[in-house]
Parts: sequence; structure tokens; C-alpha cells
Amino acid sequence: MSGARDPRPLTGEPLALDLLNTRWNQDGSLQDLLIGPDGLAVWLAANGLDEEYAPDASVLRHLLQARDALKAAVDGSPEEGAPLVDAVLAHGRIRAGLTARGPVERPEFADPSWGPAWLAARDYLELLTTAPDRIRACAHESCVLHFFDTSRNGTRRWCSMAACGNRAKASRHYARSRG
Repeated sequence: MSGARDPRPLTGEPLALDLLNTRWNQDGSLQDLLIGPDGLAVWLAANGLDEEYAPDASVLRHLLQARDALKAAVDGSPEEGAPLVDAVLAHGRIRAGLTARGPVERPEFADPSWGPAWLAARDYLELLTTAPDRIRACAHESCVLHFFDTSRNGTRRWCSMAACGNRAKASRHYARSRG
């Protein structure tokens, strides 16, 4: 388990979007949490996956592949992204079962190092099933973050009103006062 602080400006999004949000802009420079095992350990811990998965090179490699696939699917086109997401999903499956508490679905992997990547890709499918129009990129021109809009009316535009929303409002105000 990693004791390091998560430096990302937006956390707590669904797993697929949280993986995309391992890249963010800070002071005009693109940051990347997944540049090594320490950042991977932070991400695994933030998503409750640190007990089951070690922050090793193969988990990191597969997670980066999943992040690229999800980026292509979310920000690109379905034609571009679908085969890439499918390539990640090919490394696992759902095993249905019955327990004393009722039906369960458990993921299975031939290679467990695909677990976090597969879970993120699977989460994206669930988001698409739930509300595909609620998967959003922040509207601020310099922000690369994504969020799942859970607002009542579905009109959220910013990853964070305190950060990107305020910057946009301040920029508009400055432009009006100068013009």
C-alpha cells in the first residue's frame, strides 16, 4: 500500500475516467501520475486495488495501454477507440456465480497483471450503458480532465467549478472589462 499523497486535481471519478485523469495540466505543463511504480501505487491505492495488485512493470504497461485505448474511445471516434478497448477486454472475462447472498459476477484473468487495465475498460462499458452522454471532458480549453456528470440536470461543464469554472468566469470578466 502506498502512503504517498495523490497529486491529481480531480479524483473520485469512475475507474475508467479516473485512469484518464492520471494525466493533467499544471501551470501549463502536462503531468503524468503513471510514470513509474510510485505513481502506479498511488493510483491503485486511490481505487482500492492496492491489496490485490502490485505496482509492477507489467501492471503499469497494461494500464498505460488501457489509458491510451480509453483516451481514443472517449476523445476520438468509436471506430478508432473500440478495437483498442476490445484489445484490453480480450485479457479477461466475467464469471457468473451464485453465493449465499445471491448472484455475483467475478472478473477472471489468464494473466492477473491485466486486472486493473481490464477493470477500467469494463467500467467504461458500464458508463456507456448507464449514460453515455454524461461522460464529459472539461470545457476549459487547457484542461485535459474527464468526469461523469452526476448533476441533476446534466449540464456540468467543468471538472471543478473551483478551478476550471472560476478560471473561465474570471477570463470572461477580464475580457468584458478590457473591451
